Amino acid sequence: MQVEIMTPSAEDTREVGEAVASLLRARDAVMLAGDLGSGKTTFAQGVARGLGIEEQVSSPTFTLVKEYTGILDLAHVDVYRLERVQDVVDLGLEELGGGDDVLLVEWGDTIEELLPVDRLRVELITADEHDDLRKIVISASGPAWVDRFAELEAAVMPWVVTA
Repeated sequence: MQVEIMTPSAEDTREVGEAVASLLRARDAVMLAGDLGSGKTTFAQGVARGLGIEEQVSSPTFTLVKEYTGILDLAHVDVYRLERVQDVVDLGLEELGGGDDVLLVEWGDTIEELLPVDRLRVELITADEHDDLRKIVISASGPAWVDRFAELEAAVMPWVVTA
């Protein structure tokens, strides 16, 4: 289950994150993938906004984990600087927020095998480093997303790539 979209601006990327957030439930995992500067944190800001988080969201690159309180609580994790799988295990991702937080992992593709089977994979691809145009590929996996995938497609419809 996959949907491809294009966002022409950083604000559109945030709006897609907000649209995705409308479908999230406690304990959901969202894995963000993409090169440096591809918009992972921008997308995360939209997710946070969609979860009613009013606090400024920035990349947790140096703190590794930032937790936010909203309609659903959010654990925003960045594993870019972690060198070993054991470092990630030591973070106790499944225990964040008592285990009920929405888990949003930047560079999550590097630890995909440690994330729940039920997850979204959001890959952000830049068209040009000097342009805000982004291709975003959202893949859903696991039984928890089977019933929600049509809703996800509808939520991001304004940005869907048409052939």
